[in-house]
Amino acid sequence: MRYLHTMIRVHDLTESLDFYCNKLGLLESHRFDSEPGRFTLVYLYAPLDADQALKMQAPLIELTYNWDTEDYGGGRNFGHLAFEVDNIYETCQKLMDAGVLINRPPRDGHMAFVRSPDKISIEFLQKGKPLAPAEPWVSMGNTGSW
Repeated sequence: MRYLHTMIRVHDLTESLDFYCNKLGLLESHRFDSEPGRFTLVYLYAPLDADQALKMQAPLIELTYNWDTEDYGGGRNFGHLAFEVDNIYETCQKLMDAGVLINRPPRDGHMAFVRSPDKISIEFLQKGKPLAPAEPWVSMGNTGSW
């Protein structure tokens, strides 16, 4: 068995692509528009999966944009996406600088959470051992839910 993709329904494709590509750094693999079905599918992959993505073997995120408006609810029932990062503090700082709210800061040097524009929880885990506790993260409280 091989992991293929995770599907997320999005309300605003432009806003979601800005978040996933410009802020998180994911790359678009391919997309599919269905005129009869009135939807667009956009497939994204993480930069370190580029070699696998070219062979269509990378784990992907499928953004599903239905052209007709629909309310999907809070999004917490989805769970979360998880990404391993080289430096959790640098990752969180970059996201904060881009205007992304850090819902659960990496106080432990190991784990942090943010939420997408569609309220999907995204977890970042420090590669290898946790980093030493550092400010401003140690003093930063949780905001909202993740």
